[in-house]
Amino acid sequence: MKPALSIIIVSFNTKDFLYRCLESLDFNDEIIVVDNDSTDGSVQAINSFKSKNLKIIVNKNNLGFAKAVNQGLKQAKGDYLLLLNSDIIVKPGSINKLIEFAEKHSEAGVVSGKLLNSDNSFQGSCFYLPTFLRITREFWFNGLSTLNKYVPLGDKSVEVEAVSGAVFLIPKKVLSKVGFFDERFFIYFEDLDYCRRVRQRGFKIYYLPGAEFIHGHGASGKKIPQQTQKWLSQSSKIYHGKIKYYLITFIIWTGQKWQKLWS
Repeated sequence: MKPALSIIIVSFNTKDFLYRCLESLDFNDEIIVVDNDSTDGSVQAINSFKSKNLKIIVNKNNLGFAKAVNQGLKQAKGDYLLLLNSDIIVKPGSINKLIEFAEKHSEAGVVSGKLLNSDNSFQGSCFYLPTFLRITREFWFNGLSTLNKYVPLGDKSVEVEAVSGAVFLIPKKVLSKVGFFDERFFIYFEDLDYCRRVRQRGFKIYYLPGAEFIHGHGASGKKIPQQTQKWLSQSSKIYHGKIKYYLITFIIWTGQKWQKLWS
């Protein structure tokens, strides 16, 4: 028997992207869209899809990503919970590949797929978890990049430290042990934080290149760049803690100055 799937999508002023995302989904699955007070007609676009399996939660304010995701997760009934950004287009068969992989790997805490740009070029979707030591090595000693997303090599599944929240499959049994997303994060770093917590509980994060998704990449944030930068800084402080945040900021700033001086 096929395990039940719930898809949770957070929407904020991405009507056209959201419509294309919904078009790419199988409405035999439970789909929960949480709208964060969009003003661009997103709710009307959602309502144009007539399906008993489509549920809409309409917030009167922009609650941020983590709170909205948790609203959807708390209503989800599936054995697997798939978080999708509203600017994702699912390629045929890709969601089933994620579920089939998770079914065979009981240690899987989060499974994600390959993200593609609109021209089908690869888009980074995996992270090394950022630490003070790693960032110091990167910016002072030309070490491994930890702040940029990357694409793992090869065509086989691979364990990674963290994946982008754009495509994020969580088995419900893992949610019951790890808990919901940390609502202190308005947006950004909540995916890194969750992956860190998943690993702390003994589960693994997997990247599955055979499951492909087209990603518009930051569709909501592009319209409000200054606010986006503010949210990024706030979330970084929460993730690292204030003292480490300021130390890391100093390391990055001095490292960039040093590199320019010698370039």
